[in-house]
Amino acid sequence: MNYLQKLHENFNQSPWVDNLSRELISSGKLQDYIDSGVRGLTSNPTILENAITKSTAYDEQISQLMSEGLTAEQVYWKIVEDDIRAAAALLKPVWDASGGIDGFVSLEVSPELSDDAMATTTQAKLLWKTLNIPNLMIKVPATDGSVPAIHELLENGINVNVTLIFSLGHYRQVAEAHRATHRLGHINNARSVASFFISRVDNEVDARLEAVGTEKALNLRGQAAIAQAHMAYSIFLDQFGDAAVLEPNSSAIQRILWASTSTKNPSYDDLLYVKYLLAPYTVNTLPEPTIAKIIDHLPEDARSLSLEDIVHAQSILRQIAEVGVDMDDVAKTLENEGVQKFKASFTSLLAAIESKRG
Repeated sequence: MNYLQKLHENFNQSPWVDNLSRELISSGKLQDYIDSGVRGLTSNPTILENAITKSTAYDEQISQLMSEGLTAEQVYWKIVEDDIRAAAALLKPVWDASGGIDGFVSLEVSPELSDDAMATTTQAKLLWKTLNIPNLMIKVPATDGSVPAIHELLENGINVNVTLIFSLGHYRQVAEAHRATHRLGHINNARSVASFFISRVDNEVDARLEAVGTEKALNLRGQAAIAQAHMAYSIFLDQFGDAAVLEPNSSAIQRILWASTSTKNPSYDDLLYVKYLLAPYTVNTLPEPTIAKIIDHLPEDARSLSLEDIVHAQSILRQIAEVGVDMDDVAKTLENEGVQKFKASFTSLLAAIESKRG
């Protein structure tokens, strides 16, 4: 058993890969990851932009679809549909063996719809019906405009990966939407995960702490993201602790998915956002380099998150507030940046596809 597999066996945490491309599938690399312990896959507009614009693997299909008179956006959804189907087929045995807990592939709705709940719902339902894949998750951002869509999609039995969560307040809203549509004793087989972002929080908070410049502020660098994640897990326990005890494999449990867990600051431990985020009923979605590092090693003192960690997290967040860093403003800034980044990637991607016309 390698260290990646130990995340699931020893800590009840599911490692997913944070990448999707035709080359990843056709080369057999995704299957190798699955054999090594990867239990799911996520994608987003930036990942798909990189896959399509930086590879020739799609050129022939794009040319063919363009010759049929499809728009650039229609071409995008066609080629992504093929990759999603292929990845979902490879992960279907994991989905079957886990009883529908793992083995998912996530596809994000258009980032242009992030502030329009009705349009988000309509597109998500269309993707769900068109693909007709049981181990698909429709990825929807946790913006104020999209939160109502999340509730409706879950109510309609559609699997949802709620992304771009940067604040405890938004996470609580997302958890409550799942709990409201999955009451214990009632059958709703829709699964969902709440993607809580990690490393970007430290990047933003560290910059603000350095701007404050006091010794106390500087000593708090590199602690905000993990502290906030631990508090999010406290909310998870409040919302789903009863279901975890009574129905541990039930769809009534919405797992937290730790997103953006590569270490961006080279002065931090390379597995900082793995070692301190080990907890039952969680997913860690990992870039390929981080997967390679985990297969190679896992710190000997790695342990599951404890109540003591949650108490310590409260203290860290209180100290961060005392030196003048507003975590609500941090979350708002990062959410806006995330949405704009995905919109820019989507626009760039469509332009690249259009450039191949003729």
